Amino acid sequence: MQVKIQPLLKIGTFLLLFTFTSEEVCAESVIKSVQLIIHPRNEVERGTNVSLICQAEVSHRQGSNPNYEYKFYRDYQPLNTKQTSSTDNLYSIPDARVAHSGRYKCTVVIEKQTMESNVKDLTVKGLQTPVLTVDKLNLREGDDVTAVCTAEGEMGSLTFFFKHESEELYRMRTESDRVEQKLVLTKDTKNMFCYYSINLDITREQSNDSNVISLHIQELEIKPNITVNPSTYVIEGDLITFSCSVDVIYQNNPGLRTNLIHGRTTLSLNMTQTDYRMSAKANDSGEYECLSSLGNVQKTSAMNITVKELFSMPVLSIHPAEVFEGELFNISCHINNFASERIQMNAIKYSIFQDKTPVIDDKTYSGTAGKASNGKYMCTAEAKGIFKESTMVLFETKVLVSKPEITVDGPVIVNKPFWIRCHSENGSLPIIFSLKRNNITLNRTNEFYFHKDANFSANISTPSDISSYMCEAENNGRVSIKMSDKLHVTVIVPVENPLLTVIPVPGNIEEGSVVTLICSIPKGSPPISFWFYEGSGTAIYNTTVQANSSSYNLTVKRQHSGNYFCEANNQANVLIKSNIVTVEVSLAMWKKALIAAFCMLSVALLVLFIVMRYKAKRGKRAMAGKLSVKPAGPKSDSLTLSLTHDTHNSDHTVVVNNKESVWSERPPDVADQDSLGSTNEGDVEYTEVIHPQPVDPTQIPLRKGTDTVYSELQNTQGASEHVNHQGLLENAELNHDLPEPVD
Repeated sequence: MQVKIQPLLKIGTFLLLFTFTSEEVCAESVIKSVQLIIHPRNEVERGTNVSLICQAEVSHRQGSNPNYEYKFYRDYQPLNTKQTSSTDNLYSIPDARVAHSGRYKCTVVIEKQTMESNVKDLTVKGLQTPVLTVDKLNLREGDDVTAVCTAEGEMGSLTFFFKHESEELYRMRTESDRVEQKLVLTKDTKNMFCYYSINLDITREQSNDSNVISLHIQELEIKPNITVNPSTYVIEGDLITFSCSVDVIYQNNPGLRTNLIHGRTTLSLNMTQTDYRMSAKANDSGEYECLSSLGNVQKTSAMNITVKELFSMPVLSIHPAEVFEGELFNISCHINNFASERIQMNAIKYSIFQDKTPVIDDKTYSGTAGKASNGKYMCTAEAKGIFKESTMVLFETKVLVSKPEITVDGPVIVNKPFWIRCHSENGSLPIIFSLKRNNITLNRTNEFYFHKDANFSANISTPSDISSYMCEAENNGRVSIKMSDKLHVTVIVPVENPLLTVIPVPGNIEEGSVVTLICSIPKGSPPISFWFYEGSGTAIYNTTVQANSSSYNLTVKRQHSGNYFCEANNQANVLIKSNIVTVEVSLAMWKKALIAAFCMLSVALLVLFIVMRYKAKRGKRAMAGKLSVKPAGPKSDSLTLSLTHDTHNSDHTVVVNNKESVWSERPPDVADQDSLGSTNEGDVEYTEVIHPQPVDPTQIPLRKGTDTVYSELQNTQGASEHVNHQGLLENAELNHDLPEPVD
């Protein structure tokens, strides 16, 4: 079904135009323009009465009175909607504020027709000055005061700030024109004021500062007084007394708290009633602080104390620094200085500990290094109740290096580099490893890390060279030298010059015989992998053996003629290709004999066919000719045979004599002679006489040559005149297929 689009489009366009035309015809009013007017002007001062007038120019039919719908927008947000029959409408902003600033427009809707005015900016300048009030002017330090900041009649998003000089006391964001807040002021807060800011679309306006209020804040005399006895400079072990006191007026106030603080540690919680005593230690030096608090008010006083050590921290040392098993070592404990005005040197008592177990109550100790002496050592010093510990020192007896083990990484291949690894199971680091070959040092290395072996690169040219490598290790000079055993590992010799041999000899391979392909190598470590390929590169056989040769038997056919080769490889991964051998596969003997027999049979059949054909033709000619015999002459020993063929109309005459002619038969053997009864055989001579006769060429078929009749007559001695003519006739031979004579 085919739809004609063009007529349908024309009909649709007509209907659409008709609809629009109908609406315009039916509409009684048309809005021509809409205009927004800001009165008195676009930029006014705060407090000005502003009017927004939306005027519409409309044409309508006479007598009609349409309704007008007016909508006003500020910053594209609707303000109000009003319906009236007037062509203009008024939106009033009495006592304009900065918050009324923005972008204004209006729209007019009449009978589904809408038109909007242009956009106009209204800017109201000037924020009013806020007023600050407080609930009291005289207060005591720590009391709170209620402060009120008012910006009467201000609108919008306002942020109020309470400040003392440049110090901000409080801020709050609100939609209200008034903020009230309780504030706790310090004694230094005397003059306070406030102000506010308003956020417009993309700007921020700030008001002037409010009135300043001066406050009278009575200070609390609770600052403590700190004292230290006997002085701020003491010696470790001395008794120190701290006291904190406040004004007598506040001493008995139940809300008063006084604390003694050293660093981040609170030493006492109520210093107004009691003192704080302690025995000074070296780490007690520093600042001590008395802190008094009453309500929200805190006051502090501080003093620095210096504590001199009675004696310094003991130090433990071990000599020598490195000790091997079986060697002597010494441990000593000593101090660097002491307060001679308080104690004598011999007043200090020492003790040495191993893993927190006492070893000796003395400042020195001697021992023999071994596993039992390993551990963490420390010592203590004590005098006048002052007890100090040294830091821990780890002591480990060094272990002599053990006999190294020599191994290799990966396979060892002749004439290829490999890695020799030297490792000692025991021995303190660092260990010096040396690689030797025939007692000659090739390389040395120092190992400083645990579980790390020494690796050396090496190379050999023959398998016997591997046993010439040894490894040497030492970690304490010549006294600790240990030598490994000789290196013994399997050495891989790469394969060399594979040779492909074919049995039997390639020139004497007959179809159906079994051919053996032998791939052999002069050198190479087993296992050896052999691949046999045809000349095209197609693998016909592969194997892996523990010998240096492999074979593959193939029963050949004629299509197996071609080139063959082999490849050999071992763990050295060096693939070597052999020579190429050409194999020619001949026919089998029985096939040759069969072909020969077939040929001989074919020849025999051909000969038999020719003979039979020849005899058949000769018989026909003998039947068709007339033979006549007569003596050649009165004194001649020859006879003349005449044969007349009717088909040729010609005569053939043969003269027979006893002399040897050009065509002669071999003399008969003895048996023949005996059968004939005579030893003297006469010669037979063949003579061909042709007598052409006139004939009709149209009656004679076309033949090549002449018809010749050969007759053999044998003339025995003494019987020439008695010739049996009938015998001669029977022995006559006819031949019609001799070739034409050559000119």
